[in-house]
Amino acid sequence: MKKEFTATGRRKTAVSSVRMRPGTGKVTVNGRPFEVYFPLAIQRDAILSPIQKVSDAKKYDMIIRVKGGGVEAQVIASRLGVSRALIGEDDVRKTELKPLGYLTRDPRKKERKKYGLRGARKRPQFSKR
Repeated sequence: MKKEFTATGRRKTAVSSVRMRPGTGKVTVNGRPFEVYFPLAIQRDAILSPIQKVSDAKKYDMIIRVKGGGVEAQVIASRLGVSRALIGEDDVRKTELKPLGYLTRDPRKKERKKYGLRGARKRPQFSKR
C-alpha cells in the first residue's frame, strides 16, 4: 500500500483538507479537475508553490476538499494544507517552507458587528440638531 498524507489548512472561514499520495501529479478539487475549480493560473501556482519549492510537483496526486470562504481564501487554505502534508512526509522540509511563509496560518478574520453601530466600527451619522 502506498503511503498517504493528510493535512488541513484554514483561512478566514475557508477550510481545506488535502490528501497527498505518490502519483503522477493529478489534482482534483471537490471532485472536479484542478483547472476547472481554480481557472486562474495564479491560483493554481499559489497552491502548488510549496511542492515546487521542495520537490517535483509531478510526484504527487492530490485530492483537495475545500468549503467555506471565498475563492482566494480557499486558495490560501489549500496552500497551507499542501505545505502541512509535505511536512507530514518529511520534517526536514519545515526549514525550507517556514521562511517562505507557507506554514503561517493567517489569523485575520471578519470582526463582528457591534450593537448601535452600522458594522464592526462604522457609526451612525452624528447630528448636532
